[in-house]
Amino acid sequence: MDIFEFAVQKEKFSEDFYRDLAGRTRNKGLRTIFDMLAGEEAHHRQVIERIKAKIPARLSETDVLSNAVDVFKRMKEGIDKFAFAATDLEAYKKAQDIEQQSRDFYLQKADEVEDNCQKGVFTKLADEEKKHFLLLENIIEFVSRPQQWLENAEFFHLDEY
Repeated sequence: MDIFEFAVQKEKFSEDFYRDLAGRTRNKGLRTIFDMLAGEEAHHRQVIERIKAKIPARLSETDVLSNAVDVFKRMKEGIDKFAFAATDLEAYKKAQDIEQQSRDFYLQKADEVEDNCQKGVFTKLADEEKKHFLLLENIIEFVSRPQQWLENAEFFHLDEY
């Protein structure tokens, strides 16, 4: 299997995983974030498919982190009581592991390919996966202690990436 086909499969798996998480969560804000992440993974897959087909493709930076901050702000305004199962937390940690593996894969492939366009896309994909990893880190922290996390203004550091 070539690197592009493998990458397409990785992105499809991630997209499906996030859609499953969105379908399982009872929290509307987290559902929105997981839907956003699924959409991002679908976009990544489309870019990789274009590159594989030798169609010029560019991956532009996304605003997933700033959009997530907006969702968290809305969640803070309407916070009542959050209930999460231990299995939810395990699934979010698994998603974070998937993002780290994807980032590592894209960084490795960026070093291996000769074509500058492909190298640039793989590097940007790695950057996007890092953003997803950081977002999941915040979700894990939020699920672990929602009231304290939402009261702490430091979570807005997502804007910096």
